[in-house]
Amino acid sequence: MVKEKTHINIVVIGHVDSGKSTTTGHWTFKLGGIDKRVIERFEKEAAGMNKRSFKYAWVLDKLEAERERSITIDIALWKFETTIYYCTVKAGCAVLIIDSTTGGFEAGISKDGQTREHALLAFTLGVKQMI
Repeated sequence: MVKEKTHINIVVIGHVDSGKSTTTGHWTFKLGGIDKRVIERFEKEAAGMNKRSFKYAWVLDKLEAERERSITIDIALWKFETTIYYCTVKAGCAVLIIDSTTGGFEAGISKDGQTREHALLAFTLGVKQMI
């Protein structure tokens, strides 16, 4: 008997350069969503650009400009729009990636920090579960 998988919608949020793309790319690889040979190719290409740690981020960052500048430009936007309806997929869970650089965590949770703001925005938009 095949057990049916539970479907969940997640959103990955966090401070700029906290590792959202790298974490998501690594999950995709570990869960079998991308072949090992592709990761090996990314690893080789990243090493050639002196960006070894970006091999998993490149699972998501496919544009040349994204790879050169080490930023994600083309993010996933899940929506459907017709002349009558505008629908979006609501996340049931948020994964909050915390900046672990020296002083990054403290800055993120400070009064005006992005980490605090992301958590508040997710809650305000209806996300009640956060990892």
